[in-house]
Amino acid sequence: MVEVIYDIETKDLIGESTSKALEAMGISIVSVYRREVDEQMKEIKGEMRSFFEKDFGEMWSWFEGVDRVIGYNSLGFDNQVMNGKYQGDFHKLKHFDILDEIRKVFGHRVKLDSVAKETLGEGKIAGGLDAVKWWKKGDSESLANLKKYCEMDVVVTKKIYDYAMKNKKLMFKDRWNEFREIEVDFSYPKKVEEVEPAGLQMGLF
Repeated sequence: MVEVIYDIETKDLIGESTSKALEAMGISIVSVYRREVDEQMKEIKGEMRSFFEKDFGEMWSWFEGVDRVIGYNSLGFDNQVMNGKYQGDFHKLKHFDILDEIRKVFGHRVKLDSVAKETLGEGKIAGGLDAVKWWKKGDSESLANLKKYCEMDVVVTKKIYDYAMKNKKLMFKDRWNEFREIEVDFSYPKKVEEVEPAGLQMGLF
């Protein structure tokens, strides 16, 4: 199977949260980790690449035809913004949002940084405001920092996903600074195979 883990940074901070407003936001960079995994979800090979706007034409093939497109808050944000650039319907790809899975179990949204700190023992290296500042400065050092930050968010997202796949749980501190541990199931839906029992005979009597 082929999986993609991705994250985006925008040129400006979030204003309105409507789908139309999000689709109109500019994207400064998209970082993508594309990998192949076997049936036991063991990674066979993987590659990280970051795309600035001039490279978007080469980017879409990294997403198309994969078994799962993984993000954190991707259903509520990243996918909406990406759909404003994609020629087709980005929402129709096979998306998997870690935050959405947490919300289904816990009932509330949880920051990526909180999940990373409690589950992995590591946090984010910067924030969205830093990313916007780096983009606006636009010099080579700032753009290199932007690329590093976005790629590190992808790495953290990947580690959280892999941890949950293996251990069936995630840890974080909630908005009241209380430690939480929840059970999650990130496994792929099982394929239903209709098998006729051996020796089954149909008769009139």
